[in-house]
Amino acid sequence: MKQQDIARYRLQHQQLSQHSHKHIADVVKYMGALQAQDYAAASWALGLRLPHITATDVDDALDKGSILRTHVMRPTWHFVAPKDLRWMLDLTAGRVKQIMGTNNRKLGLDKKLFTKANKVIVKALEGNKQLTRSELIAILQKAKIPTDENRFSHIMVMAELEQLICSGGKRGKQFTWALLDDRVPAVKAISRDQALAKLAERYFISHGPATAADFAWWSGLTLTDAKAGVEMVKNRLANEEIEGNTLWFADGDPAKNKTHTCLLPVYDEYVVAYKDRSAAAAIHPGLSRNNALFNNIILVNGKVTGTWKRSFKQDMVYIELLPFQKYTKAQQQAVAKAARHYATFHDKKLELL
Repeated sequence: MKQQDIARYRLQHQQLSQHSHKHIADVVKYMGALQAQDYAAASWALGLRLPHITATDVDDALDKGSILRTHVMRPTWHFVAPKDLRWMLDLTAGRVKQIMGTNNRKLGLDKKLFTKANKVIVKALEGNKQLTRSELIAILQKAKIPTDENRFSHIMVMAELEQLICSGGKRGKQFTWALLDDRVPAVKAISRDQALAKLAERYFISHGPATAADFAWWSGLTLTDAKAGVEMVKNRLANEEIEGNTLWFADGDPAKNKTHTCLLPVYDEYVVAYKDRSAAAAIHPGLSRNNALFNNIILVNGKVTGTWKRSFKQDMVYIELLPFQKYTKAQQQAVAKAARHYATFHDKKLELL
């Protein structure tokens, strides 16, 4: 297996070159979790994996609670399936709290304050209420709980990790929080080993080929835990040795001659989900292997070939393409088609710059 083979497998397994699902919730469940720090970017990431949906469909899924946006790994926002959230948090929350510990202490946030804040938040959201950031800040401040200097965000993340709250629906352009018990069905608890095995299998099936170190990066778990997860599921996965590393993935050989072009959003799982991003990132002065993470990128056959920017005005979307090299005519047509898909997703007319 060579680097181009890794990219080819990942395109298929990540549902970019092949689409095996019909519903947004099914894709999110299949992926295990999908980074959603930038909501608009994460919405488009779902659009790439479900070509028939629109941005409105993603909003509707969030409003109805068929997907949730909450902190569950590393820590950052992720889309996650409601039935998966409890067991995932049982597995990952302790690690995320540990990672957040230093900043919590710098901000003077301790167990006593979090306990008080949690009680205030839960009381405010009782009765199936869904409240915005500004509304919850006002309630916490009234209770003499500091929310400045990013303290509010830390308080909310900790409440999410305690399985008290999660995302509500959108109110206009604003996001809300709701009680987790109002949005997430009760499920039978599973053991930590069962949760670790389930998360590992989801990751390697949907993101492979990947290493245990990649899984540790993506999940935020320790490398020791990641390796233990691999051991639990390795009999259900294929593997290849490359330069001394073992890559694990779902079996099956993607079509070698199939071409694929798309406009990938910032923080897409295709880039962010791996510690080693060399299979995707081009060597280019303006885009290193790691800072590809922080750009909208033009992806051609699994490789980063440029970046792109977009802006909206009324019923138009303007897309500026910034390729690293001159495209062939066929590549130009493929990139233009990818841009039209983005415009259709947002129900806008397109102008390429």
